[in-house]
Amino acid sequence: MTLAAQAQAGIVLNTTRVIYPATDKEVSLQVHNTGTAEILAQSWLEGESESTSSISSLFAITPSLARMAGNAKQLIRIIYSGEGLATDRESVLWLNVQEIPQTARENELQVAIRQRIKLFYRPQGLTEDPLKAAQSLQWRLRDGQLEVVNPGPYHVSTIKLQATHQGQVVLQEDSRMLVPKARLQLPLKPLTTRGPLDLAFIGINDFGAQEPYRAKVSGDRATQASKAESHSD
Repeated sequence: MTLAAQAQAGIVLNTTRVIYPATDKEVSLQVHNTGTAEILAQSWLEGESESTSSISSLFAITPSLARMAGNAKQLIRIIYSGEGLATDRESVLWLNVQEIPQTARENELQVAIRQRIKLFYRPQGLTEDPLKAAQSLQWRLRDGQLEVVNPGPYHVSTIKLQATHQGQVVLQEDSRMLVPKARLQLPLKPLTTRGPLDLAFIGINDFGAQEPYRAKVSGDRATQASKAESHSD
């Protein structure tokens, strides 16, 4: 007997991240049911360490459960209660939007599809420019490791982080998010000779765009990366 899987598109969000300035009473995003069948879309928030229940007491999501016809769009509103999160730095949460599978017919396999994106809440009074957060990172060599300090109040999301020494790759990471006010040590492969590291990474800005950065890191003197020109393939 062969089990036939139902082939249909799922839910799509109109953004890859949500920025929530404290000056706004609420923020919203759009969910699109790209399939032809009616679905239920459930939305909720999760914290990095806090429980879902504690986060749900700080935020209201409306509608948290929406019935959507085929090819329909639904606006999801997120409202913060006004207290409970840090007031001197940005907070990050995870917004989940999940398609609840309907009852399957015989010989059909239903797959629940969930979209998960970051929501950044920004309190009032942050004077630094969030679009320069990646450029403000401080890099240095210390005790055989690459140290990075994020002195600002914003999270910095990076991908394709790589450090080379005389052409040899000594550090490579696919992705990393640096939290505000954090100091992090990244282990390097042993360096056989002296000389600067060539550092390259891609920062993700508020709009989800990728911005390449480059720097030469030498000794324990703090170095900031400069934005490099991006080249299309």
